Amino acid sequence: MDTDKRLDAVRPYVLSVFRMVVSLLFASHGASTVLGVLGGSSNPDRPSFGVWPGWWAGLIQLVCGILVFVGIGETGTRLAALAGSGSMAYAYFTVHQKRALWPIENGGEGAAMFCWSLLLVAVMGQGAWSLAQVVARRFQPLEAGAGEPEPEVT
Repeated sequence: MDTDKRLDAVRPYVLSVFRMVVSLLFASHGASTVLGVLGGSSNPDRPSFGVWPGWWAGLIQLVCGILVFVGIGETGTRLAALAGSGSMAYAYFTVHQKRALWPIENGGEGAAMFCWSLLLVAVMGQGAWSLAQVVARRFQPLEAGAGEPEPEVT
């Protein structure tokens, strides 16, 4: 088996791990902003409840991060990832870009990485592991003849 075939075989699993890691970090950032946990309470720039755009951006990060993490179905996961990606593009261009041209200069590396990472998830899908797939397998109807004996014909 050549390298390409081996990598192709693990692609859906690596994509799932990538999706879960990125979305966990994204949700953590949102939780820090909205709930003041994970170091957020010590942040002097933490927005107050309901303040636009900071608090709402944090809420989008928290909700989209959780939805993408669990994998709520192919379409739902893609839409949540796209919403998260769009919110980070908005954050980058409205907050960071006006400070300087390059992300390293304007502090926008996180926004840029989340934007492109979530866009990748939106395009590539949720991968092999997701809550939707677990639920589908759990409640999948038995195929005809599988699991139950055939009734006797007399």
